[in-house]
Amino acid sequence: MNRATPLITQLRAKGTSLSGQTQRVALVVQYVGTRFHGWQRQAQDRTVQGEIELTLKAVLGYEVTLTGAGRTDTGVHGAGQVAHFDAPALIPAHRWTAILNAHLPGDILIRGAAAVADDWHAQFSAQWRRYRYTLYTDTVPNLFVSPFTWHYYYQPLNETLIQAALNPLVGHHDLSAFHRAGSGRTHSWVELQEAVCYRQSDFLMVELQATGFLYGMVRLIMGLLVQVGRGRLTVDSFTHLWRTRQREQVKYSAPAKGLCLLRVGYDAFPFSPNIWFDTQPLFHLSPSPVAV
Repeated sequence: MNRATPLITQLRAKGTSLSGQTQRVALVVQYVGTRFHGWQRQAQDRTVQGEIELTLKAVLGYEVTLTGAGRTDTGVHGAGQVAHFDAPALIPAHRWTAILNAHLPGDILIRGAAAVADDWHAQFSAQWRRYRYTLYTDTVPNLFVSPFTWHYYYQPLNETLIQAALNPLVGHHDLSAFHRAGSGRTHSWVELQEAVCYRQSDFLMVELQATGFLYGMVRLIMGLLVQVGRGRLTVDSFTHLWRTRQREQVKYSAPAKGLCLLRVGYDAFPFSPNIWFDTQPLFHLSPSPVAV
């Protein structure tokens, strides 16, 4: 990260100044959250925003602020996070994919870079965000899926019950019951656009799409949904709990490693769907062959 890319080296060798006119560059970012203390820059801890900003500084020679579409928590993954920064217009925007990937650590990847309007904003221009939570339900552990799933094998989970519990959440609701302390947000109202549960072999997935999410919301919902899925909490009780804002009854947060920021949606987005739309692979394990 202390070595400039060939393009930057060539420009500086020619005496070209990089401090002139700027353009706004949008990025689609992937990261494995296991070794990160979340997205947002922190003074002491390793974060995704911090690593990319350090790389930008090493390349350009000055500090650059990177703005993300949302802040994922410690250990949460990102398949289609979106961010923007302002860079010298002399450098073609699409070149930033290769420039950054040449220096970023192996648990961050830039899927695409493109120029956007000066008033385009990764956070405020976003229309929605979508998260996926993945549970692995086989009783036998699997090292190859462990970093990206919650291994929940204690009791069978009924996806039909989980979907029934999710249905009333769709709409505009006060979800104080699923709002962790420590957030700077002044209210707990959320416009949840879609909530689906589905299964593929031993994997159970829940996807939630909303205009915005509360701090810790998805993991708190998942911690309670598994109780619905195993029959320890009825669908009606789950709905009554959040409608009456009983935050004290939501006591368990699902592990971060099962959660992934799947994608972010915009009215005008300069990337083709294969870059950003669905880039977290779905796990699927075939049944073991029967001995004959």
